[in-house]
Amino acid sequence: MRIAFSFSAEPREAQGKGASRRLRHLHKVPAILYGGHAQAEPLALEHHKLLTVIADERFYSSIVQLKIGERTQEAIVKDVQMHPAKNQIVHVDLQRVTENEPIRLHVPIHFAGEAGSPGVKTQGGVVSHMLTDVEIVCLPKDLPEYLELDLSQMNINETKFLADIPLPSGVSIPHLAYRNSPVVSIHSPRVAEAEPIAEAAAAPAEGAPAAAGAAAATAAPAEAAPAEAGKAGQKKEGGKK
Repeated sequence: MRIAFSFSAEPREAQGKGASRRLRHLHKVPAILYGGHAQAEPLALEHHKLLTVIADERFYSSIVQLKIGERTQEAIVKDVQMHPAKNQIVHVDLQRVTENEPIRLHVPIHFAGEAGSPGVKTQGGVVSHMLTDVEIVCLPKDLPEYLELDLSQMNINETKFLADIPLPSGVSIPHLAYRNSPVVSIHSPRVAEAEPIAEAAAAPAEGAPAAAGAAAATAAPAEAAPAEAGKAGQKKEGGKK
């Protein structure tokens, strides 16, 4: 059984928001340990020790050993809750590990040979990663640190799927039977579309005749004014006669 991390843990009796807040003021993290056909066990972990390892991807794909008083317990990390505004761990969920029972957890996917693949090196393609980790099922003794997918022979416009990932002995991907999801592809670089500057510039010119017509329509009553005045003069002269 591969154990990558070891932590000291203390049983905690008081529970609830108030008790958890007091623990955090003492630089401890409330945690819960469950599974393994035993009752859930509330624990308190050292905050500074956890803070140094949560950025390590192995922390989430390895078996950790908890030293609880005089006994030890192997577990896997199921969830780490962070404070939304501070660099502070709020809560940790842990699941017990027993030697003969399969475990389910996510492990990272490492991509080898990207830069040297024909699709990138000679064909000018761009690599897109659709998945960077995958859930696996295995016994604790078979737990891999990561899965590796070789891209060194990929050409442009090719895609690799979950079924293309070599799996170590005793390891399986549970949902592969009904969904062979794409993992990585190499495609042509996307060219940004040119902005329609010419069309925008042409718009006022196309609208010019309409504007001219509107101006002509506005000027029409003014041109008609002398004619109206002439008619009025004729009527006046006719009256004198």
